[in-house]
Amino acid sequence: MKTESLVTIFGMALATYATRAGGLWLIGRVPPTPRVERWLRYIPGAVLVAIVVPDSLAIGFVGVPAALAVGAVMMRTGNLVLAIAAGVIIVFGLRQIGFG
Repeated sequence: MKTESLVTIFGMALATYATRAGGLWLIGRVPPTPRVERWLRYIPGAVLVAIVVPDSLAIGFVGVPAALAVGAVMMRTGNLVLAIAAGVIIVFGLRQIGFG
């Protein structure tokens, strides 16, 4: 592996660690306001949507109803395995009837 590649990988690892450690350090020193606490509660959902939606759209039409099914089952039951199974079944079923 080239030296430039190793330096780049190490540099990005250091930047990632510094960002995370700095955030944890800051949140431990500065008490968050109620507004900031509410905002922080929405971050996991926003990150999940930012990851899932592009992937769902990338696999074609079948990804959208599958993602909606996963979200609905997860909200209704709270069971991740059941939600994933619902998404897989939707994709499989739609592909079997000629979509995607």
